[in-house]
Amino acid sequence: MQLREGSGAVGIMGGSFDPIHLGHLVTAEQARADLGLDEVVFVPAGSQPQKPQHTTPSELRYLMTVLATAANPAFSVSRLEIDREGPTYTVDTLRSMRQSRPNDQLFFITGADAILNILTWKDAKECLELAEFVAATRPGYDLHRLESEGLREHVRILDVPALAISSSDVRKRFADDRPVRYLIPLEVEQFARKYRLYRDGSDAA
Repeated sequence: MQLREGSGAVGIMGGSFDPIHLGHLVTAEQARADLGLDEVVFVPAGSQPQKPQHTTPSELRYLMTVLATAANPAFSVSRLEIDREGPTYTVDTLRSMRQSRPNDQLFFITGADAILNILTWKDAKECLELAEFVAATRPGYDLHRLESEGLREHVRILDVPALAISSSDVRKRFADDRPVRYLIPLEVEQFARKYRLYRDGSDAA
């Protein structure tokens, strides 16, 4: 990886984080180590046009993300999307990050499920120009499709331990009163129980 002089390598990890779980943290740390990132910025989503609208309020998702990442000095959390009015698009986030970090190499870290839908994103071509995309492997998703869709040269594959954890499963476990320990950080579990989150079993992705 060739960086510009005086620049750093910054990972951007977007998502609903509803709730953030250990799979997110493992992916971010693996990207930090494998790509030599100086920092990984978690960006909890605001209103997402391609997601169901019954997500947990953005402020609570932001606070859970802060709790989950506080122990790692290489992790930070941005309010960029949750403070933006109206729908939030990845291209807007990347434009803002590029403007605020003009000398940094940006890496947008996402899961295999999201990367396979990238061509449906707003201004997808510009997204791929603003940052290098990193797709974390996930059980059940075939990243060979990137070849057939002409995306392979734009996407770096990140091999992470096969943690088949999803936020939707965590929410269902809360609703069914099943254990979530070792799937999400303890601080996040305590926060979710304190505010009685996910009791209705709503299934935002």
